Amino acid sequence: MNRLRRSAWIPLLIVAVGFVAWGAGAATSPEHLVGPDGKGILPAGYEGFSGGSWSQLAATSPATARYFVLLYRMYGIFNVAFGLMAIAITVTAFRRGERWAWWALLVGNSITLLSAITYDGLVHAIGPFELTEYLGLALVYGALAVTAPFLRRRADRIEPQDLLRERGVLTNR
Repeated sequence: MNRLRRSAWIPLLIVAVGFVAWGAGAATSPEHLVGPDGKGILPAGYEGFSGGSWSQLAATSPATARYFVLLYRMYGIFNVAFGLMAIAITVTAFRRGERWAWWALLVGNSITLLSAITYDGLVHAIGPFELTEYLGLALVYGALAVTAPFLRRRADRIEPQDLLRERGVLTNR
């Protein structure tokens, strides 16, 4: 279990890097980011939700289509931002075993992955690429399950008073 705990940060890092990569693709080219049936994820999402045609929307209302592209680019940027924060937390505080990092990664990944899964379902745009969201959620929950701070044995925990004693700040009185 100890070895598992020591390497649990790797799947978290993989998922966070995935957020950055996908977000960069959505921010730079949302109409061409591959979605279900080889269509771009943005047109596939629009068509799945509205029942209309993306190309028809772009032809009849180009400003509306550009607005959707802008929104999707911002969604991509938010994914990049979350991914970068998750990477920073994972490779620093989480690896050190800080409790707040575990909770931050649980809450942050749950919100981002579950909202992406919900979006895909609502717009009927679930393809092979979208299934990686389920895989990402399983990786995150698996890594967090083996590192749950409330399941650690007492001997595995570093208590603040022990740290102060070790540094000579606190004495045993």
